Amino acid sequence: MIDQWLKKDLQDIYEQHTVAVLIDESGDAEFFLRIFEGEYTIHRVESEVEELHVKYLIEKARPSPERFLIYTRSKKDELKFIREYCETCGCLEIRYLQNYIKDKVHQTLNLNINIPREELIAAAKVSVGKDRTYWMDLSHKGATEIFDLNKELLPFVHDPDKYAKEKYDAQLRETFFRKVNELLGQDYLNKPASTLAEEVVKAMLDGLADGSCNKTLETVYNSWLDSVSYGDSFNEYLDHYTVRSDIDSWHVSIHHPFRQVDERWLAEIGATLSDKASFPKTLAKLRQRNQSKQAQTLGICFWGDVIPLLEFDPKDIAYLSSLGECVAFYKKHFCKLDTAIRNLYAQFLNKKALLEPFQELYKEYVTIFLDKWFKYWSDYKETQTGTLQRIINDAGGLKTAVIVGDGVAYEIAERVASKVKGSVTLKKDSILADIPSETENNMSRIYMANGMTEAVQGNREKYLKEQHPDLSFDFIRLDEVHEEARPGQILICTYKDIDDMGEKLQQKALKYFPEIIDFFADRISLLLAGGYAKVYLITDHGFVLTGLLSDADKICVSPKGDFDKAERYIRTETRQADLTPGLIEAEKSYKQFKYLYFARNMNPFKTPGLYGFSHGGVSPQELVTPYFCWERSGATVVLLSVLIENKGDLKDVTGELFSIKIKADKGTEDLFSMDRKVYLVFFANKAQVNKSDVFAIQRNEQLTKEYTFDAHSELEVLLLDAATKQQLDRAIVKQNKDRDLGGLL
Repeated sequence: MIDQWLKKDLQDIYEQHTVAVLIDESGDAEFFLRIFEGEYTIHRVESEVEELHVKYLIEKARPSPERFLIYTRSKKDELKFIREYCETCGCLEIRYLQNYIKDKVHQTLNLNINIPREELIAAAKVSVGKDRTYWMDLSHKGATEIFDLNKELLPFVHDPDKYAKEKYDAQLRETFFRKVNELLGQDYLNKPASTLAEEVVKAMLDGLADGSCNKTLETVYNSWLDSVSYGDSFNEYLDHYTVRSDIDSWHVSIHHPFRQVDERWLAEIGATLSDKASFPKTLAKLRQRNQSKQAQTLGICFWGDVIPLLEFDPKDIAYLSSLGECVAFYKKHFCKLDTAIRNLYAQFLNKKALLEPFQELYKEYVTIFLDKWFKYWSDYKETQTGTLQRIINDAGGLKTAVIVGDGVAYEIAERVASKVKGSVTLKKDSILADIPSETENNMSRIYMANGMTEAVQGNREKYLKEQHPDLSFDFIRLDEVHEEARPGQILICTYKDIDDMGEKLQQKALKYFPEIIDFFADRISLLLAGGYAKVYLITDHGFVLTGLLSDADKICVSPKGDFDKAERYIRTETRQADLTPGLIEAEKSYKQFKYLYFARNMNPFKTPGLYGFSHGGVSPQELVTPYFCWERSGATVVLLSVLIENKGDLKDVTGELFSIKIKADKGTEDLFSMDRKVYLVFFANKAQVNKSDVFAIQRNEQLTKEYTFDAHSELEVLLLDAATKQQLDRAIVKQNKDRDLGGLL
């Protein structure tokens, strides 16, 4: 704030004159000159010769609106050639800067400042750019408020050498360093800025490790993690810090940055999983850690997956009394454990000692649940056949998109649903997949209602179109979805990355799943925003993960006769009486095979291939698949009806130009049907080639828009709502070149 006071004193001179003299006998006020650089023309004088030279320069420039500031350390009586300016223009004398400061604080704020000279001058320098509250705090709290270490320490430790040099002069730098040493409880020694910064960070990290961090340092720590500009330097310091081996890991700050401490906790919890009585106390600590914003920022997020495994009570499984109840229990409760173990595999698959206890706990729960699942297995009936047929029948004329995933387990779909934002209504249901849960079989069930198995995807799509000759379809990959809706009423988007990556990379693919989940959510939002009233997410099958696998976990069987053994099922030509009841048997023909055999657990059959990610079996993880439907909120609100009126004429157009007549209904008297903003989108060979501007049409109004074919003989035109991108109507425009005589007649 001292800069404002000095500017006011100089402004009083400049209101009448263009030259002012600043006399600073002590030299302490020289830092003011940096404040006025670019605002005034500054001249420094230290001798009579310099005085004469400065006077010559000023007189040569006058008359001029330019303002001149002459700075000198000489007493007023000792001045020669510029003394005249002191008398005729104006002079600001600062004999002792500390007295000038005290006078200004008292005159302006009616406060008395009583701190040592050096600290008072340092405070003045720091006050530049600050308001009156700075001096008020300094008056009440003393010299400790000269520097706001809560704010100053972060840029300092980020780049100590640069900050100390650019921010402070030598005098102010020393005062700042003394305050930092006071904070650290150590005597001041002249040392490099980088050394002091390292001491600050060490004190901070030591405090977090001991659970007794200084409040100022903890504030800096929190700000550091939140900072985009300074965040990278924290990781560099952290990488060079070693947590003492003798610390009590359970008494560190709950917001600490030490992943190795979290892993110590994980190891200790894993070693005592049999002690269920200790879970409540442990869970309370873990929930705090899981909610720590600092831990989340540092990527220490695995407690959100450990907690569900510790919280789960398998006693509830005993009350399940039907397959339907098992399915409901899986969707509501057990699939959360699948998410948890998948995430733990992604983080700790290479740390067997940490992972193994939690994998065993998960497998213990799986064993209990599968015992109940297979108790009612005889009641299992797939509901997958004709899935797309049902969706089309339920579309009700609304533009509908269906994402057909490959290997999108129910728990993955739940994670996708949690990330879809916006004003949408979600209905969650499930489909029971056909067996075996493998792509060719399950995709055939989804597309084909006749029960046939078709290996070629193009033939499945052809079958679907043949069943609905009156509907227009678009078949694309999910990554081809963009902001504009496709022309067809039904959009089928396929996505195979989960299954493809799982089969190629096995459990190494798990690290990519969070990105895939975000991708799904983004595309669903894009489809809804692009004009589709409903968006479905379905899949062919789910998957299971083997995690840490030993040879003893692999199921060794030797069927008789001709057979085909996969990781999760076996096909045979003849019934294998010696494989039951140890395995689940199903009679189902495929090629030369007539029977299927499945494991009653999640372990794989011993095969020559890779292990880790698999499907084909009959566990709920593989068979209970998502049937999720997102619908735009307000999609059923009745708005002004707008149609393309001349569809018949557009099918037979002569010449290069054609006109589209757009007609609005008479509507009603309500606000929603007064008018509507719409636009047209043009497609050729399923690719967008043109788009009109948005235009408004009033009720009972007809508009005519003219366009050209632009070298296309046939165009598909969509009429879309400008706000929701809902498809209101469509028309085919065909150019009849046989009738186009080119003006010869």
